[in-house]
Amino acid sequence: MSGDILSQNEIDALLSALSSGEMDADELKKEQQEKKVKAYDFRRALRFSKDQIRSLTRIHENFARLLTTYFSAQLRTLVQISVTSADQIPYEEFIRSIPKMTILNVFEVTPLDGRILMEVNPNIAYAMMDRMMGGKGTSVNKVENLTEIESKIMSNTFEQAFDYLREALEDIVEIEPTLSEFEVNPQFLQMVSPNETVVVISLNTTIGDTSGMINICIPHVVLEPIIPKLSGHYWMQTEKKAPVPEVAEALQNNIQKSIVSVVAELGTSDISIQDFLMLDIGDVIEMNQTIDQPLTIKVGDIPKFIGQPGKVNKKVAVQVLGTLERGKEDGE
Repeated sequence: MSGDILSQNEIDALLSALSSGEMDADELKKEQQEKKVKAYDFRRALRFSKDQIRSLTRIHENFARLLTTYFSAQLRTLVQISVTSADQIPYEEFIRSIPKMTILNVFEVTPLDGRILMEVNPNIAYAMMDRMMGGKGTSVNKVENLTEIESKIMSNTFEQAFDYLREALEDIVEIEPTLSEFEVNPQFLQMVSPNETVVVISLNTTIGDTSGMINICIPHVVLEPIIPKLSGHYWMQTEKKAPVPEVAEALQNNIQKSIVSVVAELGTSDISIQDFLMLDIGDVIEMNQTIDQPLTIKVGDIPKFIGQPGKVNKKVAVQVLGTLERGKEDGE
């Protein structure tokens, strides 16, 4: 008996067989006690749990949203990118599943070991390049005949796009993505051994009327140092990091050493442009404030204190009389 749930018809048929004698209950018990043998394919070793795959899916869903915003701005058209699947398969199987000629971007992700592969379907890549060159986003698949200029445009575009993976992974690890290789033939690219387990995240991409897949291939060696952080328990943690005393003290010292401007405002006056142009040496401008009223002292551009003018050692000075409360800056 397997652990599958039986339908009502299957239950009725089983009871009918037991009651008619076609099936012996003792034989069923004996069969249950026997050891079950399940075939295991070592070439398809599952090295990630379902929980870890779900965490990687969440990370790349965020990555897909960031890419949607980036490409929509760069291409000046509507772009839709979403995660369709996340699977762990042998590297050789992934290479066989992609087109014989496609766009392959290989990235170093310091400080993690290994490299990550970003495979872009040629239809998508050419649609993007056509939009960036002022076209309507028409896709012409001639990836085997890429010119040097086309290769440079594509590699620059995807290098900037992949930089958003840093933001998607920032809660787990700080990485510095760097494009290390640009290739069009998968047979010339050997990142890991053929039987090495890789996680492949497939992103369905639509640009105007053109659609295709962007595949992110991540070898196990890259994820190995951060596997403990891919568990659901890690994501559910809500511990607040205590502030580091040294950092707080350094910030306080820097703030105390900051230089700000302090201005004592004698008053204001409104004059016409014509009067302003007619001003000459010796002219007097009447302020809207009498000499017996306190001055407004501003720190930066913000009124903070009230004071009165005076002299200290034959130098003009201002004595602070009090703090200016908010809402009373205009003499309320």
